[in-house]
Amino acid sequence: MTLHPHSRSCATHDSRVHYISVKLWAEPMKNITLSADERLIEAARERARREHTTLNAEFRRWLVQYARRRERAEDYRKVMDELRGNVRVGKKLSRDEMNER
Repeated sequence: MTLHPHSRSCATHDSRVHYISVKLWAEPMKNITLSADERLIEAARERARREHTTLNAEFRRWLVQYARRRERAEDYRKVMDELRGNVRVGKKLSRDEMNER
């Protein structure tokens, strides 16, 4: 499940009990089947347990990164284009230049 910007949580309590209400809107999920070496799967499950997560959660995180790789590369190129010409690399600054704010 993902927590969307419209989600809210609120906490109320009486003297003994705290109540927390969280509204989640889950995006529809689709099941897929993957094949991998059994030992590799077990090793991955063990790592996920140690990291307090699941293989499903890690796969979803990987899938987002994989699917958006081109977008991230384009974002990087835009930032670098903006910086080009504004940042001088290798130029030794004078003491006054270094102290300018």
